[in-house]
Formats: sequence, C-alpha cells, structure tokens
Amino acid sequence: MIGEFTRISPDVRLGQNVRIFAFVNLYGCSIGDETKIGTFVEIQKNASIGKRCKIGSHSFICEGVTIEDECFIGHGVLFINDRRPQAVNPDGSMQTEKDWTVVPTLVKRRASIGSGAVILCGVTIGEGAMIGAGAVVTKDVPAGATVAGVPARLLARTASRLTE
Repeated sequence: MIGEFTRISPDVRLGQNVRIFAFVNLYGCSIGDETKIGTFVEIQKNASIGKRCKIGSHSFICEGVTIEDECFIGHGVLFINDRRPQAVNPDGSMQTEKDWTVVPTLVKRRASIGSGAVILCGVTIGEGAMIGAGAVVTKDVPAGATVAGVPARLLARTASRLTE
C-alpha cells in the first residue's frame, strides 16, 4: 500500500508488504519487509530501516541512520547526522556534500523511541532500549535501558523487553 502524494525515488529498495501512507518522501534508502511508514515522514539516502518497524508520522530519518528490525519510532522523531552543521564555508560559499561528513547512528533491534525525541549523531541505541518521549539522546544507550529527559538519562535497565 502506498499513499497518495508520496514520492519514492527509483533508487529506493522496498521489502515485501511495506505500508507507506500519504505525503512520504523516500530517496536512496532501504525499507525492510512489513514495515509501516506514517504520514509526513522523510527518509534520506543511505538510511536503512529493518523489517517489521513502525515509523510514526512527521519523523525525519536522515542519511547515515540504520534502524534494525522490529523497532518503533514514535511521531516527530528527529535524527541528526552532523555534529557541527553549517550552511556556508568560511569563504561564504554554500556548503556541498564534500564539505562535511555524515556521522552514522545505529538503532538496534526492538528499540523503541518515543514521540518528539531527538537523536544526535554518532550514538548507538542498544537492543530493546526504550527512549522516553521528548528525550534528547546525546550518548549511547545500553541494551535494555530506559532513558528520558534532556539530556537523556538512565531511568531503568532490564533485559525482559528483549524476550517479550
């Protein structure tokens, strides 16, 4: 199922039974089998989404983000891929792709990211981790951990979410 007013470039790799709702923009990315992508989502080139994921509406998944299988990404989640974003070079010329480096981010299997969270680049969110709504993740989150706040801080740690 692909929603109306959705833009999918020819270089997107879609798995089987992917559901994509209206006003989605996909280019140069890969989406795994049975993943569901909500309205007003953008997924950029060189991003990878695993199988059976749910991507909530209004989320932005930029270049360099890898989301493994069975992850939940809430509404309005933002990923960042540049530690020092700049519009122009020191000489005032507009920056291009050659003027900066993508810093990768990894979201491991069965992690859940609450609505409105911001994920800074270069972090790994561990398997089965839970990110609270509105959190700003600035460093790695261990497997099975629950974090929340600005910046995100450890609230609990459990392995039980991995086997449920």
